[in-house]
Amino acid sequence: MKSDANSKNANNTNSVSTTNNKSVKKLLLVVLAMFGFGFALVPLYDVFCDITGLNGKTNTSAATYDASSIDESRTVRVQFITRNAQGVPWKFEPVQNEIEVHPGEMKFVSFYAKNNANNDIVGQAVPSVSPGRAANYFHKIECFCFTHQPLGAGMDVEMSLQFYVDLELPDDIKTLTLSYTLYDITNKSS
Repeated sequence: MKSDANSKNANNTNSVSTTNNKSVKKLLLVVLAMFGFGFALVPLYDVFCDITGLNGKTNTSAATYDASSIDESRTVRVQFITRNAQGVPWKFEPVQNEIEVHPGEMKFVSFYAKNNANNDIVGQAVPSVSPGRAANYFHKIECFCFTHQPLGAGMDVEMSLQFYVDLELPDDIKTLTLSYTLYDITNKSS
């Protein structure tokens, strides 16, 4: 009788051990899947934003301009905002805070930057447009954000932006805000 009880305990122990092993394997598989998804999330998000125009990402290379048509019956206000990433000791601001533009019309604006640090810094401006769905209709022909901006200690510079707003901009969008965030990429640009 005792050997039957020992046999049942051994079978229960084996059964519990098998169940635990299966559970551990499933949990490890879930952890690995979550880890892989975490790595894939950024590229997937970028693709999603490119397709939908969300997140306000603008073109990262020069757009071409066709001056054949300008919609003078409509005016769009374009506002400019700048900010420095944490620790960037530059003065960075638009020369004009906003302008009026007709869709299809090419415009030039300038941004002022001064390196207030005691050392040379390489800056990189990263743009975004608000509302996000308007990003696909804001086209930069020439922009200081396309390249790195090296600036010596105490030096200042005026940087240019040449752009146009697409004729296809939805009629309900009356104001666009172009925002630049300036990052210090000195250590990354070498």
